[in-house]
Amino acid sequence: MNRLVLLAGLVSIILWGCNIPTTVPEPAPVTSPTSLPNATPESTTIPISTPARVTLFIKTELINCRFGPGTVYQSVNELHEGQSLQAVGRNAASTWWYIQDPGNPGGFCWVSSTVTEPQGGTDPLAVIPLPFVTITNIKLRVEPNRIAVNCDQLPQTVFLEAEVTTNGPALFTWRWEASTGVSSDDETLIFEEAGTQIINEVYQINAPNEYWVKLHVLTPNERVEQVNFPVSCTP
Repeated sequence: MNRLVLLAGLVSIILWGCNIPTTVPEPAPVTSPTSLPNATPESTTIPISTPARVTLFIKTELINCRFGPGTVYQSVNELHEGQSLQAVGRNAASTWWYIQDPGNPGGFCWVSSTVTEPQGGTDPLAVIPLPFVTITNIKLRVEPNRIAVNCDQLPQTVFLEAEVTTNGPALFTWRWEASTGVSSDDETLIFEEAGTQIINEVYQINAPNEYWVKLHVLTPNERVEQVNFPVSCTP
């Protein structure tokens, strides 16, 4: 009897095992690579603008080409009637043209619109800023430039004079300095136009020595000029 029960149990287990559902996982979908559009940008040519130029003809017999746009600026060249000029700029009011100086290769200067005739529109010309005015020349001298006296004739007085030239209107500021340690206050002079003005100074010399005096230009551009003079005496 026990054998029959055992046999029946084995048959039931076998039959139950045959009825167990088997789940087979589906394969994962295969994703095909997506073709991307060509991301390389097309080459772009950036146009480079060429500075405008205008041909000018001189209408009068003789004109000045100046350091700046106005008669208050120094003349740097003279041009003659019939000459062809190349304007590369203008002032804001279009009353002066900035040209290539035909007498100075690589240089530029300004001519008035009233004495020239443009051969084309001038609006495309670039507006050129005003030039920086400078002290262009200084002539410094001392009188007397040598002192030889009896020692009982000291002190002596020396007179200094400086001829100062600018290439345009400017505010000229300067200071004197002597080898004796004396220094003047800062002084100012207005140049309303290009040209030369004279300044003076006086110094007292109390003993024999080798002296110098310097003129320090503070504005519009820094510059130093020096003059030397000996002083001797006999007892």
